[in-house]
Amino acid sequence: MPKLNEQELHNLAMNIVGKDLEDNGYEFLGVNSKLRRNPQFVALKETKLHFVIVRAITYPDDPSAFDPAFMKDIKEHAEKFNARTFYAGVGLANSSDYEKPITSDEDYIVNYSGWKEF
Repeated sequence: MPKLNEQELHNLAMNIVGKDLEDNGYEFLGVNSKLRRNPQFVALKETKLHFVIVRAITYPDDPSAFDPAFMKDIKEHAEKFNARTFYAGVGLANSSDYEKPITSDEDYIVNYSGWKEF
């Protein structure tokens, strides 16, 4: 059972958040799926620019927790573009046993409550 690496977990989180943004009428101007490159999504809705930070968070860590200093830096960068800043934490866990790693051939559970403005 190949365990998903950090980039694969990040891509999974990106797909979940990207679908949510798309379903809510956002138009993507930029998508950056590389680890530690921010923001992950630059999106437009109703002529307003949005910067969305996506994080894959594995159990037992809290997907709603974020680094306030980092988000402050992103917000300051976004303000230069008159953009709003959002954080989207996606909690991921192995569905058969939360303590086990997430693998490519087992189901997983998603703990995602949308993006929150920062």
